[in-house]
Amino acid sequence: MSVARRTLLTATAAGTLLAALWFVPSANATGEHAAQGTPPAASDRAAGQADDASGARLADTGPGLDTTPYLIGGTALLGIGAGFVTYSVRRSGERSAY
Repeated sequence: MSVARRTLLTATAAGTLLAALWFVPSANATGEHAAQGTPPAASDRAAGQADDASGARLADTGPGLDTTPYLIGGTALLGIGAGFVTYSVRRSGERSAY
Protein backbone atom coordinates (compact mmCIF):
# COMPACT_ATOMS: atom_id res chain seq x y z
CA MET A 1 0.00 0.00 0.00
CA SER A 2 1.47 3.34 -0.98
CA VAL A 3 2.03 6.19 1.44
CA ALA A 4 -0.45 8.41 -0.41
CA ARG A 5 -3.20 5.80 -0.16
CA ARG A 6 -2.49 5.25 3.54
CA THR A 7 -2.64 9.01 4.18
CA LEU A 8 -5.93 9.23 2.28
CA LEU A 9 -7.41 6.40 4.38
CA THR A 10 -6.27 8.09 7.60
CA ALA A 11 -7.79 11.42 6.55
CA THR A 12 -11.04 9.69 5.54
CA ALA A 13 -11.26 7.88 8.89
CA ALA A 14 -10.60 11.12 10.79
CA GLY A 15 -13.21 12.99 8.76
CA THR A 16 -15.76 10.24 9.30
CA LEU A 17 -15.14 10.30 13.05
CA LEU A 18 -15.53 14.08 13.21
CA ALA A 19 -18.73 13.92 11.16
CA ALA A 20 -20.14 11.27 13.50
CA LEU A 21 -19.22 13.31 16.58
CA TRP A 22 -21.06 16.31 15.14
CA PHE A 23 -24.36 14.53 15.86
CA VAL A 24 -23.58 13.60 19.48
CA PRO A 25 -25.84 15.68 21.71
CA SER A 26 -24.31 17.94 24.32
CA ALA A 27 -24.83 17.06 27.98
CA ASN A 28 -26.25 20.22 29.50
CA ALA A 29 -27.46 19.56 33.03
CA THR A 30 -30.38 21.94 33.11
CA GLY A 31 -33.82 21.29 34.45
CA GLU A 32 -37.06 23.20 34.73
CA HIS A 33 -35.45 25.68 37.15
CA ALA A 34 -33.13 26.92 34.38
CA ALA A 35 -36.10 28.14 32.36
CA GLN A 36 -37.27 30.23 35.31
CA GLY A 37 -33.82 31.72 35.84
CA THR A 38 -33.63 30.80 39.52
CA PRO A 39 -31.41 27.98 40.70
CA PRO A 40 -32.97 25.57 43.20
CA ALA A 41 -31.73 25.77 46.75
CA ALA A 42 -29.75 22.77 47.98
CA SER A 43 -32.12 22.36 50.90
CA ASP A 44 -35.15 22.11 48.58
CA ARG A 45 -34.37 18.53 47.62
CA ALA A 46 -33.02 15.51 49.40
CA ALA A 47 -29.76 13.92 48.25
CA GLY A 48 -30.26 11.46 45.41
CA GLN A 49 -33.70 12.70 44.44
CA ALA A 50 -34.60 14.01 41.01
CA ASP A 51 -34.53 17.74 40.30
CA ASP A 52 -37.55 17.72 38.02
CA ALA A 53 -40.57 15.64 37.03
CA SER A 54 -38.59 13.49 34.59
CA GLY A 55 -37.07 11.43 37.40
CA ALA A 56 -33.51 11.97 36.11
CA ARG A 57 -30.72 12.28 38.68
CA LEU A 58 -27.42 14.05 38.17
CA ALA A 59 -24.10 12.50 39.12
CA ASP A 60 -22.79 12.94 42.65
CA THR A 61 -20.22 15.71 42.93
CA GLY A 62 -18.40 17.48 45.67
CA PRO A 63 -15.73 16.75 48.23
CA GLY A 64 -17.27 13.42 49.31
CA LEU A 65 -16.73 11.76 45.91
CA ASP A 66 -13.95 9.14 45.90
CA THR A 67 -11.90 9.67 42.73
CA THR A 68 -9.17 7.13 43.56
CA PRO A 69 -10.41 4.42 41.11
CA TYR A 70 -10.55 6.98 38.30
CA LEU A 71 -7.02 8.18 39.02
CA ILE A 72 -5.65 4.64 39.15
CA GLY A 73 -7.46 3.60 35.97
CA GLY A 74 -6.43 6.73 34.08
CA THR A 75 -2.81 6.35 35.14
CA ALA A 76 -2.80 2.69 34.12
CA LEU A 77 -4.28 3.45 30.70
CA LEU A 78 -1.82 6.30 30.20
CA GLY A 79 1.05 3.95 31.05
CA ILE A 80 -0.24 1.31 28.63
CA GLY A 81 -0.54 3.91 25.88
CA ALA A 82 2.98 5.19 26.53
CA GLY A 83 4.23 1.61 26.41
CA PHE A 84 2.60 1.05 23.00
CA VAL A 85 4.14 4.26 21.66
CA THR A 86 7.58 3.30 22.96
CA TYR A 87 7.28 -0.19 21.50
CA SER A 88 6.24 1.10 18.08
CA VAL A 89 9.05 3.70 18.00
CA ARG A 90 11.65 1.06 18.89
CA ARG A 91 10.22 -1.35 16.36
CA SER A 92 10.24 1.24 13.57
CA GLY A 93 13.88 2.05 14.45
CA GLU A 94 14.82 -1.62 14.08
CA ARG A 95 13.25 -1.81 10.60
CA SER A 96 15.13 1.25 9.30
CA ALA A 97 18.45 -0.23 10.46
CA TYR A 98 18.19 -3.11 7.93
